[in-house]
Amino acid sequence: MKKLSAIICAFNEESTIKEVVTTVSDYFFDEVIVINDGSTDKTGEILSELSSLPKLQCITLFENKGKGYAMATGMEHSTGDIILFIDADLSNLIEEHFAQLIMPVFNNEADMVLGQPTETLIDYKINPFKSFTGQRALLRKDILPILKDMKESKFGVETLINLYYQAHEKRVKYVMLVGLIHPTKYEKTNQYQATKEFVFEGHQIVLTAFNNFKLISKIIKNNLNKL
Repeated sequence: MKKLSAIICAFNEESTIKEVVTTVSDYFFDEVIVINDGSTDKTGEILSELSSLPKLQCITLFENKGKGYAMATGMEHSTGDIILFIDADLSNLIEEHFAQLIMPVFNNEADMVLGQPTETLIDYKINPFKSFTGQRALLRKDILPILKDMKESKFGVETLINLYYQAHEKRVKYVMLVGLIHPTKYEKTNQYQATKEFVFEGHQIVLTAFNNFKLISKIIKNNLNKL
């Protein structure tokens, strides 16, 4: 039987972290790993209160290292064959969402599954950013070769993973997670701060793509060979 690990990376998510962690811990995962990425709000206190949950392992980074570093750290502490990454700012998580993400990988129908919450500001049917989703399931062995690069990618981590999977012609499946709520930055903070964060993250995404031009070249070569 394949072992299942859930990894949750959190930075200042005091309003949702308890619901997300307790929901994930209630279901069929063999381990739940939470990376507190240098939070300055009550996220750490809430995680301490949840420390008695039997499958939960909390790891604290004492300064904010970025999403890529946090995800890679979670991977380093995981032991599962299948890894599910879950964002810490979700609402309305249910067991069906986990099954939608995991089962195609478990049944060897896909190498990676990306889940798009339907309750977002952008219509999920036409969302151009769906490949950047934080809800993704994959095989641990497939992602191990890029752990070091993940640590340096910050908010470009999803771009890195996507490029790596495309370059190696992995099978990727998209699923709609009906009813799942994922707030935008503009819903979580003020307009100025949200715009500032978007610009900063956009820069990291572009930088990640630039630093991984070899992967892009391989994708182009693969596509040309299919013509």
